[in-house]
Amino acid sequence: QLQLVESGGSLVQPGGSVRLSCAASGFRLDAYAVAWFRQAPGKEREGVSCLGSTGSSTQYADSVKGRFTISRDNEKVYLEMNRLKPEDAAVYLCAVGSRYIIQATCNPREYTYWGQGSQVTVSS
Repeated sequence: QLQLVESGGSLVQPGGSVRLSCAASGFRLDAYAVAWFRQAPGKEREGVSCLGSTGSSTQYADSVKGRFTISRDNEKVYLEMNRLKPEDAAVYLCAVGSRYIIQATCNPREYTYWGQGSQVTVSS
């Protein structure tokens, strides 16, 4: 059973940056679709940054385009978040889907494995 563990969440001031990591122990991620979702209190889960299985396709929520970047290596998925805004505050979850999802998608139903989440707070 694949287990995902997020880290890197913190309290940051507006305009600041945070880098989240998601580790998948004993599992190579470089051939699978991966994604970052976020969930704020009272709001639906939102896909913010998604990467297709070959690494050549990405999808970003409009609200984060130009500020967030998803990447991965063999064992980790990363989310680089810059110019953070108070509305970016949420629990961020990483997810892993199928190796056949070549075209990136942020549809949560395409993802099988989920981490527990890492809290990002944006406040002055």
